[in-house]
Amino acid sequence: MRLRFILSETFQGLRRNLTMTFAVIITVAVSLTLFGGGLLVRAQVDSMKDFWYDRVEVSIFLCGANSTAPSCSLGAVTPEVRGQIEAELNALRPLVQEIYYESKEEAYQHFLEQFQDSPITQNVTADALPESFRVKLSDPTKYEVIAAAFAGRPGVEQVQDQRQLLDRFFRLLNGLQVIALSVAVAMLVVTALLVINTIRVAAHSRRREVGIMRLVGASNFMIRMPFLLEAAVSAAIGGLIAVGALVAAKVFLIDQVLAPAYRFTAFVSWDQVIVILPIVFLTGILIAAIAAMLTLRRYLRV
Repeated sequence: MRLRFILSETFQGLRRNLTMTFAVIITVAVSLTLFGGGLLVRAQVDSMKDFWYDRVEVSIFLCGANSTAPSCSLGAVTPEVRGQIEAELNALRPLVQEIYYESKEEAYQHFLEQFQDSPITQNVTADALPESFRVKLSDPTKYEVIAAAFAGRPGVEQVQDQRQLLDRFFRLLNGLQVIALSVAVAMLVVTALLVINTIRVAAHSRRREVGIMRLVGASNFMIRMPFLLEAAVSAAIGGLIAVGALVAAKVFLIDQVLAPAYRFTAFVSWDQVIVILPIVFLTGILIAAIAAMLTLRRYLRV
């Protein structure tokens, strides 16, 4: 009987404040979609980091005839010095996983492929591009081991870590992620305020019923529970809409548009999405419930 009464009061309250209920549902859906989008952006950044950091290389550029670095004062690197550098790289295994030597001619061909539609290719020759060793490390964070061993030594013009270039890119993505999550948090605050206002209006409009329930000895739980369930049901419906929007974004935007167009990187997986969805759904219900409880303690003293 008590459960039936609570459910009856809950759905009657939803029907009485249909406009406010609809506003709560829409606001919760929008705010949770933005919140889930921020979590997806964070998951996407993590996926890209794992993908790219696993592929980063350390480039050891050797001295050429036109090199101006102090370590190239003796001129272009000789075969003996090049062989010594390669031998020392092999001695650093297992930190060094793979070593690829790129000659001037190979560097020139890669340059032509990369800038095939640019007029700059007319002014560049193979002699202008340096020889290099491309080194893949088992632990990309230990770049300093390679830099300490080869930077500034005779025959080496420059040691470049691709990770440093990626760090700049990911710092930009992290900034965008912070902005997205900040907007989402602001929307969640708006949702909480709207729930507070809705519960306050509902409690005021039903003050006579609450008074009668007090007179017949109803407990605090019986009086407050319908209001809490109204907020929770509205938030749950909005949460389901947000979950559907995130699933649609994964299916139609990521899997069917972005992934086929940008095959050179990794995108957020279904495993990551499945972890995010319940977080989004439960966050909406939790915020609504907390906002309702705080409101009832102030405006519905029993």
